[in-house]
Amino acid sequence: MAGAITQEGAAVAEGRRSGPLIVTEDPELLDDLLRLCAAAGARPEVHPGVPRHRGGWEAAPLVIVGDDATRRVRGAVRRRGVVLVGRDQDDPGVWRRAVEIGADHVLLLPDGEQWLVDRIADVAEGVGRPALTVGVIGGRGGAGASTLACALAVTSARQGKRTLLVDADPLGGGLDVLLGGEAAEGLRWPAFAASRGRVGGGALEESLPRLHELRVLSWDRGDTVAVPPEAVRAVLAAARRRGGAVVVDLPRRVDEGVAEALTQVDVGVLVIPADLRAIAAARRVAAAVGMVLGDLRIAVRGPYAPGLDDREVARLLDLPLVGEVPHETPPPDGSVPPGGAARGPLARFCSAFWERASAEAGD
Repeated sequence: MAGAITQEGAAVAEGRRSGPLIVTEDPELLDDLLRLCAAAGARPEVHPGVPRHRGGWEAAPLVIVGDDATRRVRGAVRRRGVVLVGRDQDDPGVWRRAVEIGADHVLLLPDGEQWLVDRIADVAEGVGRPALTVGVIGGRGGAGASTLACALAVTSARQGKRTLLVDADPLGGGLDVLLGGEAAEGLRWPAFAASRGRVGGGALEESLPRLHELRVLSWDRGDTVAVPPEAVRAVLAAARRRGGAVVVDLPRRVDEGVAEALTQVDVGVLVIPADLRAIAAARRVAAAVGMVLGDLRIAVRGPYAPGLDDREVARLLDLPLVGEVPHETPPPDGSVPPGGAARGPLARFCSAFWERASAEAGD
């Protein structure tokens, strides 16, 4: 245990901190915190009180203060990202001590271990702004949602953003096929069916096929494997932690797994052909999706039935209009993915979408 504790004023190993600052003199608590740091893949800096070297307290990405050390840190500069950790479930005074040191959270072990591991892992992984996540759903079968999802992802990657395309429809045939990468090496959804808790964002990204400068999580051509909601949650959370953009191609039915995906979507795009039957079907899809997703918009595909245009379709569904999705004929050899022609109408549509969505998100 002693080898894990840095001396006052010593430089952090390898010149930079990859984990939190731990402040405690409680040996049992320290053993537990070091174990949790190891589980999260982080190397902490440990001190009995506020570090005396410059920036030791203020610059730490996360500060974990043992309940034994509250008196020793009471005069420290107030900052975000301070967690007070104790053990006594029946001690109401821990909340008062948390206020005295300006802690954001109070955590009692062992109940809060998983939450703390996740926070420490965020620090080790260098988590910043989460990925802008867009879900694309067809208002009816054959609406072109998968094509638009691929085009949005290809356009995002061409703009230099870290981009992940997620195929959330096990019956859709596989987005890797649509991108011409069904034989590409990398993991598919069945490999993540047993995922629980936290999935490493970097490990996820590196494990997936790389197609057209983006990463793709699709399905294989084997028997359909049910992916539990917990696995969907873990995988999408890992994807979002990497930042950039995540595009999710969603099925029209909203089961538990799709509901988990929708909770992590920032903007939903419902793709609707401009005819009355499609509008009637899309109304049901919108009602189901809208129970989970707060920001749902529509994109309309022509040709238009008599008396309809994109604005009228938006009015009938009472949803914000993204615009009219242009038709683009792909080359017969499949050499160019949807949105792959940088100056084509579909790529221009997707570029305009990302520009608006990024501005609304404050990017």
